[in-house]
Amino acid sequence: MKFDRFGRLALHAGAILAGLCVNAVAMAQTVTTVPGMPPVTNPKNMYSDAGFNMFSPAVAGALPRIYVPNLRSDNVYVIDPKTFKVVDKFPVGHSPQHVVPSWDLQTLWVTNNAEGRTDGSLTPIDPKTGRPGKAVLVDDPYNMYFTPNGKEAIVVAEAHARLDFRDAHSMALKSSLQVPECKGINHADFSIDGRYAIFTCEFGGKVAKIDMVHQKVVGYLELHKGGMPQDIRVSPDGKVFYVADMMANGVYLLDGDSFKQIGFIKTGIGTHGMYPSRDGTRLYVANRGSNKVHGPRNGPGSVSVIDFATRKVVANWPIPGGGSPDMGNVTADGKWLWLSGRFDDVVYAFDTATGKVKIVKVGMEPHGLAVWPQPGRYSLGHTGIMR
Repeated sequence: MKFDRFGRLALHAGAILAGLCVNAVAMAQTVTTVPGMPPVTNPKNMYSDAGFNMFSPAVAGALPRIYVPNLRSDNVYVIDPKTFKVVDKFPVGHSPQHVVPSWDLQTLWVTNNAEGRTDGSLTPIDPKTGRPGKAVLVDDPYNMYFTPNGKEAIVVAEAHARLDFRDAHSMALKSSLQVPECKGINHADFSIDGRYAIFTCEFGGKVAKIDMVHQKVVGYLELHKGGMPQDIRVSPDGKVFYVADMMANGVYLLDGDSFKQIGFIKTGIGTHGMYPSRDGTRLYVANRGSNKVHGPRNGPGSVSVIDFATRKVVANWPIPGGGSPDMGNVTADGKWLWLSGRFDDVVYAFDTATGKVKIVKVGMEPHGLAVWPQPGRYSLGHTGIMR
């Protein structure tokens, strides 16, 4: 009788200790985010809230569409992803570069940076109608991101090596940050806690680390002299930043916290855009097929698939007849990867199960297309960095 009681007490104590250990592990994994940023619900996969068809109520009523900004024809083509046909097109400002979902998911912004001119603008698109509104004059908006708390838009003024922090809705200028050693500043991604971002410097072979809390430059890291870093994506656990480099034909791996290069993965010619799979296990890498800023048609473009867990290429999808895959995103169901064909005036839809591709003709020099609606609670910008 005494033994049974002792045994039960021992088991009870063991259960309490086990529970404390589990809670301690959970507490250790908790991510303390910057004020105003939504919590990280799964520290092992920051993309877990943007999983298969995990739509926010904020995108209710949005038309399923692919929005394609055409850099040289100054317009946006609209594709129905169900029929793979162009269903609309409309003019925008000069040199449209990207279609950027707003932090609150209510607006899609076309960044018209007016290359070589001074009349840059942002064209809003209502995702419920698919139609544009009145453009807002903004200096050199090559690309655009949002602070993790959603209060400010970060307009990437590439020609000026500058980040302009603007009101996320009115786009009124609030402050500017010079990033003088980041020539060709263009793409970015954010740490898991929102405390810093890393921007790529296309014409300097570097990346720049930006303190998002104090809005200041932390430092620069040279990847390779003569390199041309492009898109950047962080691993699901937030530990490693993947940086595409179109001259290196592959992806550099950076430890974001220590800001050091820790590896390199060879992919294909002209490595450019990168997008995580809907389940957060793989990274789709667009290889543009040329190391030139303005490459030839029908080049050896392809898509490489990197496994996040092993950091190895597990598949490569060529384009029959050649092509130039560039920027885009993954559909909400994870079945299709849509990418612009920068030098071929087309867009590609890759079947993520087989790698087979469908091709749709669009305007002149398509660039940062957006797939909408996207799963997720909020957008950090570009063509949809959803979390």
